[in-house]
Amino acid sequence: MINSIKRSLYMLSGTLRGAFFIIIIACVIGIVLYTQQLVRELRAEARDIVEFYALTIQRIATADVDPKALGWVFENIVRRINFPLILAQPDGEPASWIGLDIPSDSRTPETQKEIKKILTSMARENPPVLIKEAETGNIISYLYYGDSKNVVQLSLLPYISIGTMGLLVLVAFVGFNSIKQSEQRFIWLGMAKETAHQLGTPVSSLLGWVEILRSGELSSTDLQALAGDIQMDVMRLEKVAARFSQIGSQSDLKVQDLQPIFNDIAKYFQRRLPQFGKEIKIVRSYQETPPVAVNKDLFEWVLENLVKNSIDALKQRNGVIEISSGMIDETRVFVDIRDNGIGVTAKRKRDIFKPGYSTKKRGWGLGLNLAKRIIEEYHNGRLFIKETRPGGGATMRIELLL
Repeated sequence: MINSIKRSLYMLSGTLRGAFFIIIIACVIGIVLYTQQLVRELRAEARDIVEFYALTIQRIATADVDPKALGWVFENIVRRINFPLILAQPDGEPASWIGLDIPSDSRTPETQKEIKKILTSMARENPPVLIKEAETGNIISYLYYGDSKNVVQLSLLPYISIGTMGLLVLVAFVGFNSIKQSEQRFIWLGMAKETAHQLGTPVSSLLGWVEILRSGELSSTDLQALAGDIQMDVMRLEKVAARFSQIGSQSDLKVQDLQPIFNDIAKYFQRRLPQFGKEIKIVRSYQETPPVAVNKDLFEWVLENLVKNSIDALKQRNGVIEISSGMIDETRVFVDIRDNGIGVTAKRKRDIFKPGYSTKKRGWGLGLNLAKRIIEEYHNGRLFIKETRPGGGATMRIELLL
């Protein structure tokens, strides 16, 4: 059931990512189409203006006006337009131009060559407007025109938009990878530290037992007791190895009663509470709950991390840690770890589950992040801060589905 839910969630996330990608593509296509439509409309308006000027020049040309006057009319009537315009003779030689970065009074061979090149480019974009003699229909001039600066800028808008979006995506991708790499680095460092910490206690105990055995001053009764202690430390090492071996693999969940797990955790810490130099009391408050599908090794690890976090939060000598459980509704079970420690501030509440975040001088900031991942990724549950206030303790809640 849980695996099928995970697969469904994975498929749903894949569908959402695909939908998001399609929306981005659709937006880009929409921008391109809308912009191109505006460019076509502006070009059509520009051609209407050019045709109007062509008709004006044609009327003047058929009225026996001096050619110099025709040039003067071209220079002075159409000089206010905001797009480039070239008036060419029937043989294709440029006669006059405006809107270009070339002086209109320059007639050098280099200038004529450059104008012809621009004229050819204009002809590819927009067909020239013909100026004909009214009576004979002979062509007396050609009007070539190009896009205004506004049209050019508008036509470049889609590419600028796509480039900007691509740059933002690239920056986001690089930033996301940087965050992921930083998170992975903290996780690996934290895992190494956690491994050393988990192995430290039983290994230290075993080294102590070895020294006692070498002394040769033990009776058979003492040897039996020592063998029991050594067996407990070996079992602890086996449990640590089992925990780490299951990280990153498919979790093996078994339906079982949670109370024996709570009792084991309480007993484990009660034997070690004197080492913390504080008078801490562990209270157990269980309600009747149905068996729940959990991985015992990993779930114990979560509870250990939560209890250790509560112990660290008890700055006063007299502290209370309560482990309680019960039903939220017919489908959910809760497990609360409550303490009367320093509590969690609003700012720390947002960061407390992030990998690498720690308020301890020697902390690696992995315990709560690891606990949250085990509950939410392996057990399809929830781990969060149920309630807290500075100086008033905190309650960490685990919710599990039946």
